Amino acid sequence: MSTRQVEHRGTSSETYLSVNGLRTTFELRQWGFLRAGEVRAVDGVSFELAAGESVAFVGESGCGKSTLARTLLGLHKPTAGSVVFDGQELGTLKGAALKAYRARVGYVQQDPYGALPPFMDVRRILAEPLRIHGVPRAEHRRRIEAALAEVRLSPAAEYLGKFPHMLSGGQQQRVVIARALVLAPTMLIADEPVSMLDASVRVEILELLARIQRERELTLAFITHDLSTVRHYADRVFVMYAGRIIESAPVEDLIDHPQHPYTQALLTALADPDPANAHRERPIPAGEPPSLIEPPAACRFHPRCPHFMPGTCDVHDPPEFEPRPAHHSACWLHG
Repeated sequence: MSTRQVEHRGTSSETYLSVNGLRTTFELRQWGFLRAGEVRAVDGVSFELAAGESVAFVGESGCGKSTLARTLLGLHKPTAGSVVFDGQELGTLKGAALKAYRARVGYVQQDPYGALPPFMDVRRILAEPLRIHGVPRAEHRRRIEAALAEVRLSPAAEYLGKFPHMLSGGQQQRVVIARALVLAPTMLIADEPVSMLDASVRVEILELLARIQRERELTLAFITHDLSTVRHYADRVFVMYAGRIIESAPVEDLIDHPQHPYTQALLTALADPDPANAHRERPIPAGEPPSLIEPPAACRFHPRCPHFMPGTCDVHDPPEFEPRPAHHSACWLHG
């Protein structure tokens, strides 16, 4: 995939993160020592992100998007392929270099209550990454108060002494975001950051992340299963299925002109706000998402695809076609 100029929100065309042929697998063992196979959670993923770009990775639960996020964070070691961040190969980083990389990449977890230590108050939670990364103690108060103000938890004195159980779900997630920002990262990875929140605060958190990304000019990778919200914060969308990226496009083009049958099915499943369409029949692909232990040969979606072509879809892996400018789809329909 070539580097493309991203015009939305003033981002640059410079490649900031380059992922090539990335594979992350997990061994399965029987009785604790006999190898019984492997889970191919991420299986041959390639993409590039520009500095300051905001992208979304979308797909059903179990498609590999969270494993991809944790691999980019350096929490999972890739089995094959490469991740190059701002000119540095992630697989070669160790010790102090890996620690410095993690300071530059912030992480917003899915479950805010589970992400926050219950025995620490907000002051200690936000001071912990500063302490670990050697930020001078004289800087702690200024950085902590600035991070709380940025996530709209002010005055800071009202929250610093509170423990996680004393905060609402939305406030907890704002603390998680503040912790991700306190080291001034240049990239932010948000893994389903609103899926555990009440519907009433989801929009607030999404708007907060979009504003922070815009003001700080962060590179933002947003992991989600909800295609209905991505047009509000993403420049581009990558659709994942069974460990692979099967379609990528600028957000408006993907939503208005989906090319892959799986993406079309995802969009068809979205609720229609028009009451006149409430009883419209919504075709859903037959079957279930495949096992990542023994995924289907060739195109992973072919057992469920309404356009399945025997002898092609089940025999040959589809290459990346470009049915529309800057819109890529791994589907033989476009070959």
